[in-house]
Amino acid sequence: MTDAAADKPMEDHVLVEVTVPAPADAVWAALRDPKKIKDWFGWETDSLDDEIDYIFVANAVADDARRVVSFPGVNDRYEVEARGDASVVRVVRSAPAGDWSDVFDGMIEGWVSFTWQLAFAFARHPDQRRRTIFFSGPPRADRLGRSLLGLDAAPAAGEPWAGQVGPDTSAGQVWFTARHQLGVTVDAWGDGLLVVVDQPGSEKKPTGSTMLTLTTYGLSEGALAELQARWQAWWDERFETVAPGC
Repeated sequence: MTDAAADKPMEDHVLVEVTVPAPADAVWAALRDPKKIKDWFGWETDSLDDEIDYIFVANAVADDARRVVSFPGVNDRYEVEARGDASVVRVVRSAPAGDWSDVFDGMIEGWVSFTWQLAFAFARHPDQRRRTIFFSGPPRADRLGRSLLGLDAAPAAGEPWAGQVGPDTSAGQVWFTARHQLGVTVDAWGDGLLVVVDQPGSEKKPTGSTMLTLTTYGLSEGALAELQARWQAWWDERFETVAPGC
């Protein structure tokens, strides 16, 4: 943090807030038990267990009474608030005052995606094992993920959608919208979830970058492999593959 930024007053910024149809104690457990965190956080990778341990165990401070888990190194925290039989889950960042409306921050975008994935798991697939497919990289031409997927004119959150999405024809519901990302449920994957994150072009990344997370439940190994192959072919025609943050 620069000296100028350090001199600004700190204030809380709500990065994402969702309503989860589950009791607060159950949602809190999903934020504290590494095995449960694996049901919604990130995507399948060999390093996922280590990432969860690093973020939620080694570098987290939990207040069980208030249902708040803080990550002091980045001044972020998860809060779980009981609302009857449901819960409100939010990620809050304590940071200098200012206008964040045009900022693309990879960590913020991650919190947004993962918190909506948490809500999806509780709302549609409680206690079910998820399987994920993940892609990340810049487009080969000057069009990002939502446009190439045919989702740039998607309806508002909560509304139904139907049509072609990538290599598949399906229908579903717009699960959430945010400034830089979109989530839609996909019936063709057995009620799956597609999250698209588009990073606008910049000096470092002139054409921008896209991340796709395909979350599935209940697919056989064969069906999952076919989904992976179909989307890999679609992706390779339109994007390069680069690890997030590169």
